[in-house]
Amino acid sequence: MCLALPGRAELADGVKAIVNNTVITYEQVEEFTAPAAETLRREYAAQPDVFQQKLAEALDNSLEILVERQLILHEFESKYTKLPDSVVDELMQDQIREQFGDRVTAMKSLQAQGMTLEQFREDIRDRYIESALRNQNVSREIIISPYKVETYYLAHQDDFKVEDEIKLRMIVLNKPSADDTNTPAMAREIQSQIKEGASFPDMASTYSQGSQRKQGGDWGWVGRSVLRKELAEVAFTLKPGQVSDVVDTPEACYLMLVEQSRPAHVRPLGEVREDIEKTLRTQEQARIQKEWIDALKKKTFIRYF
Repeated sequence: MCLALPGRAELADGVKAIVNNTVITYEQVEEFTAPAAETLRREYAAQPDVFQQKLAEALDNSLEILVERQLILHEFESKYTKLPDSVVDELMQDQIREQFGDRVTAMKSLQAQGMTLEQFREDIRDRYIESALRNQNVSREIIISPYKVETYYLAHQDDFKVEDEIKLRMIVLNKPSADDTNTPAMAREIQSQIKEGASFPDMASTYSQGSQRKQGGDWGWVGRSVLRKELAEVAFTLKPGQVSDVVDTPEACYLMLVEQSRPAHVRPLGEVREDIEKTLRTQEQARIQKEWIDALKKKTFIRYF
């Protein structure tokens, strides 16, 4: 795949970095970046300048990932004995079954990608070693103290703010056309039955064409930003237990029931403690990983080009 960076033809076989005695070429970096490049190409199809900027960033990131991999492989070779061939063979067979189904299909598919079975085997070995050493050095158990959680919570109050919310049920009746008159009449009939005592959830389960039909039209807790403007303007004027009049739009007719309401507030610590712990654990793992990689860089020869 041509990633459309200037001078690509000249750089295709160029050296991007040397780690110990291993060369990382531009072509390797480009191949590693290809999936992300395709996603960026679609996302920024109408913004070629932005695409080139994002692509350059992706290439730089890929280079660092490949450098880190070589650092880790060099660390393995300097500290541990060779990974047994039997282990690599078993890993390879598992990967072939999962990715291709059988060995013949694997060979044909790899050949189409310009890769040999031996290269495939080596890649599996390298990724296994990288994963094992990362787990050993980075993914160890991290304990997050209650004090750290509370400190983070107090420092990030804006992140936990919740807008005005209502607990909402909705009946949706789609219109076959904008000038349809049968659907509004049916909506008014359903409204009349609810006013006479019919259960809103039962009526929603029977008549609604919305995605929450099976749940009796239950949308759970929603904020203004979740609803389209004309629905929000009506829904947030209703009191708990009140059913709206028919909201008639060109696409559909709506009936809404507000079951409960609560004003804007900051989510209590108890609700967000688990999320904060995950965030802090991720941050701590990133810090540990950076320290580990930096230490590997200090004792390994690296040169960028």
